[in-house]
Amino acid sequence: MRVLIVGCGRVGGLLAGRLSDYGHDVSVVDANSRSFRRLPDKFPGRVVLGTGIDEDILRTAGIEQANVFVAVTQDDNTNIMSAQIARSVFGIERVILRIYDQARAAVYRDLGLTVICPTTMVAGMIEDEVLRSSSAAVRSS
Repeated sequence: MRVLIVGCGRVGGLLAGRLSDYGHDVSVVDANSRSFRRLPDKFPGRVVLGTGIDEDILRTAGIEQANVFVAVTQDDNTNIMSAQIARSVFGIERVILRIYDQARAAVYRDLGLTVICPTTMVAGMIEDEVLRSSSAAVRSS
C-alpha cells in the first residue's frame, strides 16, 4: 500500500515508521525540516519539505500513486484543506484526517472523510474513568 502522510509531528512520525515496518511505501510531507527527526533512523520512505496544501508538493510526494492519504499536522485548517485536495483533486478514496475541533470534525465526517477527533476521544475516555470510579465509590459506601 502507498501512504502519504502530511505532518511529521509525534503522530505522523510514529505512524510513518510503523507503516514502513509493515512494508508499506510511505511518503511524509512537513513544512519544517526539523520534524523529520521524528522518523526512524533508517526510514526507507520519501520525505518532502513543503506544505500539504500545495498540489506540486503533493505530486512530488507521490500523491498520484497513493492509496491512502493521512493529514495529521497541528493545524485543523491545513488538515481539512489537504484532505479535500487529496479527495477532490487527486481522487484518493481513503482519506483520514485529524481535527481537534469537535464541531468541525462532525461536518467533515458527514462529507465522507474519515475524521479522528482527539478532543472527543480523550474526553470520552476521561468521562468513562470518572463514571467508573464514581460507580465504584457508590458501591463501596
